[in-house]
Amino acid sequence: MRPILFIDRDGTIIQEISGENMDRIEKITFLDDVFYYLRKIQLETDFLFAMVTNQDGLGTSAFPEEDFWPIQQFIMRTLKGERINFDAVHIDPHFETDNHPNRKPGIGMLTGYLQSEFDVENSYVIGDRLTDVQLAKNLGCQAIHISDKKESDAVLTAAGWREIYNFLCP
Repeated sequence: MRPILFIDRDGTIIQEISGENMDRIEKITFLDDVFYYLRKIQLETDFLFAMVTNQDGLGTSAFPEEDFWPIQQFIMRTLKGERINFDAVHIDPHFETDNHPNRKPGIGMLTGYLQSEFDVENSYVIGDRLTDVQLAKNLGCQAIHISDKKESDAVLTAAGWREIYNFLCP
């Protein structure tokens, strides 16, 4: 049984611009040290990597899929170029008001990980929002909250990837 790092995308791997869809490559900036420390975590641990992201209204006229997929593919190609490989990518297109079970912090799109072949109890959700912390609770694992202030009951509140690495790979 392998544990999983459920890793958010916007605000965790790439910088998030408040209130904006990441719909142009020019908007994409990766978080400081994300490549270096994600690669080290992947090399030094047994965690599976699963990207889990809410993309409000993906597929609507306000956020067409043809705007989203080139960005997502650019992010994944860049990570792969840095030798960081994700075992799975889960993308939910619903709005918060839809109350859909797949939307974080709901676990609808992650129920396959609750099978005995995965070590969810020793897994982590890494994200920058309180919904990521709640997702960890809902899955039965722990949360690592990327934030500059302690505002959750995550097992770790970290300002960046170096702290996350030091926690996961002491």
